[in-house]
Amino acid sequence: MMRKLNPQSLAQTCSPSETVCSAGVAPGRAAIRNPKCYVWALALALSLCRPLWADIYHYVDSNGIIHFTNVPTVPGYGIYIREGTLVRADEISSRYDAYIAEAARKHGVSFSLIKAVIKAESDFDPYAVSRSGARGLMQIMPQTAKDLSIGDSFDPRENILGGARYLKDLLMQFQGSLPLALAAYNAGPSKVQSLRCVPPIEETQSFVHRVMQYLNLY
Repeated sequence: MMRKLNPQSLAQTCSPSETVCSAGVAPGRAAIRNPKCYVWALALALSLCRPLWADIYHYVDSNGIIHFTNVPTVPGYGIYIREGTLVRADEISSRYDAYIAEAARKHGVSFSLIKAVIKAESDFDPYAVSRSGARGLMQIMPQTAKDLSIGDSFDPRENILGGARYLKDLLMQFQGSLPLALAAYNAGPSKVQSLRCVPPIEETQSFVHRVMQYLNLY
């Protein structure tokens, strides 16, 4: 199984200036190394202060420290608890774990990697559709879905199995380079193949960086 990777391992970019760096954390945000024993107390305190409380976001920095805030001002934060509920976002996402585990076994791709891609692509929304037309949990384009024999991109199991197979193909194409495979997943393999590095495209570099961060969560 693939080991957890540090977000700062984006070494294969076109130049040092194109590397997506870890975002800084503004003063006043909570930094907790072992947050599970604190988050419910935090939620309770917020609920006592006012009838409705904002979403709680979390971010894992390059040292593995988890930061919490209700007002994210830098990229990299993901939803942890949604407003008006004590249901954690990772508990909601676990509904697809059986399909992710099946895909990981079938295609030899890390469970953590598949789940991190889903988080970055759709935030576990099986009906997500991007502006470019990518669909479902792993945001698969219609032509790619056809090539992968995916009948219904909005079916969670089909989407995950197909997306994992596509990830495996890209990892093999780029000799196991995770940054390049992820860049190809986002920008297309031909563009990455021609450059042999993560393209200098903000969306692609942000996607690669976020997936590498989310690997530490799963």
